[in-house]
Amino acid sequence: MTEHDVFGKALQEYQQGFTAARLTTYLQIPGYTRPIKDTLPVSYLFRGFNEMSELEKKALGHCRGKILDIGCGAGSHSLFLQQQGMDITSLDVSELAVQTCRARGLKKVVHRGLLDYNGIKFDTLLLLMNGIGVAGRLSDLHGFLDHLKSLLDKKGQVLLDSSDIKYMYQDDEDSSFHIPAGPPYYGEGEFVVEYKGEKSHKFPWLYLDYPRLEKAAASRGMKCELLFPGDHYDYLARLSRK
Repeated sequence: MTEHDVFGKALQEYQQGFTAARLTTYLQIPGYTRPIKDTLPVSYLFRGFNEMSELEKKALGHCRGKILDIGCGAGSHSLFLQQQGMDITSLDVSELAVQTCRARGLKKVVHRGLLDYNGIKFDTLLLLMNGIGVAGRLSDLHGFLDHLKSLLDKKGQVLLDSSDIKYMYQDDEDSSFHIPAGPPYYGEGEFVVEYKGEKSHKFPWLYLDYPRLEKAAASRGMKCELLFPGDHYDYLARLSRK
């Protein structure tokens, strides 16, 4: 089904030559009366290794063994790893994103949602571009981590990034934070993606501060390591079995 696959349509049209393609996103977070609007050139999703952030480069440098790129999108991370001769499988729920990845030359691409994907073990699970966001809501985080753990080989690792979006609640005058007490947790957002006037269905997206990730991982029998603190409340973390 490609109906409402707004993200996938943008990727496919860029791949087919419409280089001016742009996505518009609307993010609703607790305490804000209106969604936060942003635009993204689709070319960003097709960037090469040299154009990637330091966090992304470090994550790719930590990849090893049999790898699953979760939420692969246009496949830029997967392509780099494939070019390095690594065993990479790319996974995305968007049918058109999967078609785009295949058109770009990726050899192993799977069209499926993460929670419907099982039965295969990996040495590395890769979740980049706020990969933990796929969990959706804080209440779903434990089940999400359990599923990731079920996909890990005995000595496997999960490499993921996220951001503590408390900066969205920072006062410009005195730099203090005015974070909603919740529930819901202030990092629980809802996204809508728009392309050429067509909007996606609303979907939940989680931004998770590192202490909460560490606590949740420990409760699921997983070790959590901070691999790289970003410049603006973002981070790269590694999860593994205890």
